[in-house]
Amino acid sequence: MPPRRAIVTILGLLALLHFYIGMRLIPATGLPAVAQIGAALLLAVSTLLMPAGLLASRLKRWKRSDQLAWAGLLAMGLFSSLLVLTVLRDLALGVLALFDAASPALVRASAIGVPLLAFAVTLVGLVNARRLAQVVEVDVPIKDLPAALDGYSIVQISDIHVGATIKRGYLNAIVTRVNALAPDAIAITGDLVDGSVRHLRLHTEPLARLKARDGAFFVTGNHEYYSGANEWIAEMRRLGVTVLMNEHVLCERDGERLMIAGVTDFTAHHFDEAHRSDPHRAIAGASASVSVRVLLAHQPRSASAAAAAGFDLQLSGHTHGGQFFPWNLFVPLQQPYTAGLNRLAELWVYTSRGTGYWGPPKRFGAPSEITRVRLVAA
Repeated sequence: MPPRRAIVTILGLLALLHFYIGMRLIPATGLPAVAQIGAALLLAVSTLLMPAGLLASRLKRWKRSDQLAWAGLLAMGLFSSLLVLTVLRDLALGVLALFDAASPALVRASAIGVPLLAFAVTLVGLVNARRLAQVVEVDVPIKDLPAALDGYSIVQISDIHVGATIKRGYLNAIVTRVNALAPDAIAITGDLVDGSVRHLRLHTEPLARLKARDGAFFVTGNHEYYSGANEWIAEMRRLGVTVLMNEHVLCERDGERLMIAGVTDFTAHHFDEAHRSDPHRAIAGASASVSVRVLLAHQPRSASAAAAAGFDLQLSGHTHGGQFFPWNLFVPLQQPYTAGLNRLAELWVYTSRGTGYWGPPKRFGAPSEITRVRLVAA
């Protein structure tokens, strides 16, 4: 679909959905005409703000582009809750009407309550999204783990999405907390950025401060391919982060070896065939004496190939844990795992809920995390 036609289609759909919300809620509130007109105008502004917020990154020469992005993305978060709650209200009133229990007072109270609840959820979600991610401790039991590798720690950060609303200060706080954990290795499992190196170089500079005994490792996510993957790969290397492109490195402790491998994003071949994700290639050439094999893969759906290749643990992100309701219900349609530690044959898969957020600065029921993964004897 041509870009102009796509924009018109999206605007039309947004207008219809906002019209639905307005028609179902505004008349039922019983508010004075002036207040109802004001509410209708706010819905009209929201219809225009949402696409404007998403497109604001293309207006970098305009000094107010970040403020436009903030306004549009906040409107998107509020609209999402408003739409879901309006639909749920209609369903509930429909059921009550079957029993002749939908009184005028209830209809009016629910029409006023829906926007108030949507605003409260959005405000709580904003606070959750903007606060520094908490550390989540995860112990992964590994069969026949050598004593020298018992307690080996990998701190994982994922899906930060540095861009219009996430800047240098946000990332700097994350780096400080990661370093305080004194990990053996650091894993950045994709979707670090939303934007070009030219526009975001200043804001990703804190990654140069990452410190771990065996280093910091990065694999691409789908958003790197939207933002110029090759340029970001070069920038990560400039910052001292090891980029794993279907390859691995070996880390040693008292003669025992641990592999940290990484694959490109599951969809990378759609952007560059040379970047096709391949866990078998990532493990190729490894000696049989390697005790533990860890794979960094942005999307959990790399797990089937990772299990077949012989990995012990896969660290992934991408899902954001759903970020906020109802999107958590749709994640399983695309990914085998939404969040947490799961098992596939002999492979452990840990899926991070993400350390930042994408789109609306909103997290509700899916808190962000910095994950400290420890290998322990099974």
